[in-house]
Amino acid sequence: MSNLGIHRIYRMKLHHVRSLEILVCMCKVLTTKKMKNCDIKQKEFVETAIFQAAERGLVEFLTNIFRVNPDLATIKNEKGRNIFQVAVKCRQAKVYNLIHGFNKDTRKTLMGMTDNDDNNMLHMVGLFSPFAQTNCIRGAALQMQKELQWFKELESMASPEDLEAANDTHAMKPSEFFSKNHEELIKEAETSMKETATSCTVACALIVTMMFAAAFTVPGGNNEDDGIPKFLNKRAFRVFIVADALSLFTSTTSVMFFLGVLTSRYAEEDFLISLPRKMILGLLTLFLSVAAMMIAFTSALFLMLPTDSWIAFPTSLLTGIPIASFIWMQFPFLVEIFISTYIPRTFRKNVNEKLNLGRVRFRDAI
Repeated sequence: MSNLGIHRIYRMKLHHVRSLEILVCMCKVLTTKKMKNCDIKQKEFVETAIFQAAERGLVEFLTNIFRVNPDLATIKNEKGRNIFQVAVKCRQAKVYNLIHGFNKDTRKTLMGMTDNDDNNMLHMVGLFSPFAQTNCIRGAALQMQKELQWFKELESMASPEDLEAANDTHAMKPSEFFSKNHEELIKEAETSMKETATSCTVACALIVTMMFAAAFTVPGGNNEDDGIPKFLNKRAFRVFIVADALSLFTSTTSVMFFLGVLTSRYAEEDFLISLPRKMILGLLTLFLSVAAMMIAFTSALFLMLPTDSWIAFPTSLLTGIPIASFIWMQFPFLVEIFISTYIPRTFRKNVNEKLNLGRVRFRDAI
């Protein structure tokens, strides 16, 4: 059992259950009424635990705490930041999504609240933290896309005043602060995209060359009298022609998409939709061209070896290796880009109403 990891999963589940039991006991003494009787050290201990939970994305801990004492959502740390500003800095989307439990006016107030350096919620996207969840995203390009999605999400909730507000440390607006602190990531993302596009362009160009040549040197050759292919009436020949044409067209299309990636201006906004879309279409057409090329090769084998099926069948099975290799190595990356671009699941607005955050008011809002 231990070899299969079942014992480890059991221990993790046991720790989780015991942690919940401790949390329930904590919640009994963290109600609004009982918190008034706590001394300063006890309150500081609770506030420290809440901010550490926000940094690490422990949303289950926070939701249980806020159910019994919604007012704890208004606390600030030593830098003057509330838990939502901390969550944004650490890119903890599940914690940030709790902001939708407040009413519209309170959300607006939260977006405008600043820390000791006059950084509002939008400025937080320009900062990085060791707990930032972008570190687990594969590739600099996808990291940059996720950062832009964060900024766009907060920008959609911010007021015009928040968009123009400058901080004290750099005297920059949120957009300027974001661009300045992401210059290195943009360079890394550009290098990553160009390297991927260059490698794929070479592969596509080779497929184009082979498929173009194969279209005019068909299996079996042509009749000397009229130039018509000798195997024209065979079903395998029709499969060969269709697969060859499909591979040629898709590989040529893929080259165009990857050239679009290479010649892009690599502006900040391009990493949000434009470049990922080109990469998705380029990888998809490359996959289709490889698959069609293998089908063309298989049909050519059956044309050339009609009576030696014991050679044709095993060899045909081997054509699945390049397709399987592509699926194993590149398809997960393709799926990840597609989901990140068209089905982002980072931000959810359906916050549990049992948190009762709608009745909470921040001091700045009074």
